[in-house]
Amino acid sequence: MAKETKKRAGYVVPQKELNMFAIGAMGQGMIYAMMSSYISDYYVNVLQLPLMFVLLLMLFARLWDAINDPLMGIIADKRNSKRGKLKPYIIYAVAPIAVLTVLMYSSPDLPQKSLMIYAAVVYILWGMAYTLADVPFWGIPNLMTPHAEERGHVISHTKTLNSIGSAVPEVLFLVAGLALPLVIDTSDAIAYNKTKYLVIAIATVVIGIIMYGNCYFHVKERVIIPPKTRQPGEPSTLARIFKCKPLMLVVAMGILSSGRYMVQAAAIHVARYAFYIGPELTPDMSIAERTANIDASVSMVKTIFQVCAIVGMFGAVLFMPKLMKKFDYKKIVITTCLLGFVASIFTTVIGWFTLNLYACIPFIIISCIPLGVINVITNAMICDCLDFVELTTGFRDNGLGAACNGFINKLGNALATSGIIVMYMFIGLNPENMLSSTAIVAATDLTATQNFAMFSLVSIVPGISMLLCSIPMFFYKISGKEKERIVNELAAKRAEQGITVAE
Repeated sequence: MAKETKKRAGYVVPQKELNMFAIGAMGQGMIYAMMSSYISDYYVNVLQLPLMFVLLLMLFARLWDAINDPLMGIIADKRNSKRGKLKPYIIYAVAPIAVLTVLMYSSPDLPQKSLMIYAAVVYILWGMAYTLADVPFWGIPNLMTPHAEERGHVISHTKTLNSIGSAVPEVLFLVAGLALPLVIDTSDAIAYNKTKYLVIAIATVVIGIIMYGNCYFHVKERVIIPPKTRQPGEPSTLARIFKCKPLMLVVAMGILSSGRYMVQAAAIHVARYAFYIGPELTPDMSIAERTANIDASVSMVKTIFQVCAIVGMFGAVLFMPKLMKKFDYKKIVITTCLLGFVASIFTTVIGWFTLNLYACIPFIIISCIPLGVINVITNAMICDCLDFVELTTGFRDNGLGAACNGFINKLGNALATSGIIVMYMFIGLNPENMLSSTAIVAATDLTATQNFAMFSLVSIVPGISMLLCSIPMFFYKISGKEKERIVNELAAKRAEQGITVAE
């Protein structure tokens, strides 16, 4: 029987290995979505930590990531082990990530100040543990294959399953919202929501960590660049990255696209305070019944947004392999981001005049297309930039390049969460008055202005972000014939140096 690699002409990564790596990314997507989509709601509405504290915690954690992510990238680039260069970090991190994710959604009975300290310590440690695996993980495609086209295929396929994984907690959230009120008491809204989040977190961790850790045993690092000692006068590791203009443009694009995270991070808040779907909430309704109805509505509205995100984002990811073969990456980004911006305008206008969620659905789907595009393209463009750095300097900083991508993602999520907290402050929503042990406020209890303000977090705010992030791409030059030149010259340079691809 012919080798499996020959079934995919010109490629060196067997389909089974590609699938197992992508399944690992699916597990990772589950874990990250559990944090990114729900932690702000859990801290603000369930634990009811002070808004300013949550805002400062998110910003401080990202400042630490500004140090932590590049440091992890440098460590990964300089260290080698018998088990591999980057993939061993997956095994190192899975246990800490699993434990800390569950602890993040545990709610110890502590005074508020002690609870704030607990939340801060767990959140920051979670970020560090996640970085330990995330930075090397997304550098692995660089080591799986030397071919730019195949690398793009690996990334797009992996990101597809990563996106699917990110939707799993949403499914669990919907199921929990419908099923848990049947088996546990809902008369205390705070206690009920604490239990709900813990159940979802445990289920996510059990499934996601197994998938994530398992990929370590199936991935092969083929492209091994011989270590090179920096000579006096040569730029340092960080200098090489910061002096790479194309890479800095990709980073700028990623940061400016931070609003895209709003669709997922803010959806739970929009579900609580912008729309209500369900039976009329009457004054004679018991607290338990009111809580159950509102929670069912929150689960349903959140699911509608998630389905829109999946259709738009996942649909884009499915077409990315073909698009990436036919068009320049920068053209794909610019076109889809402008399309997303236009769709967000329609979403905003329709929402303003009708506050009808169903009427907005087609435009929300279209506005989510850039989410999938940027998730795939950013990583692929960073890999191209690393080709350029290797060609011009002789060094290939896979770990630090992946750290740039990780930092973009975490900074974007933090900015999105911070924007949500600022909106709470701006429109005067006090979480202690929204969700308590004696009452739970529905979207119908707020003013139309408050409803729309929360809705703007998933409509016009992401749209403006899409418009802004397209600007750096007009100055990005690694495309077309220039990219082809870099790929060909790098291949020739590697051949001269005797660098081969392991079987």
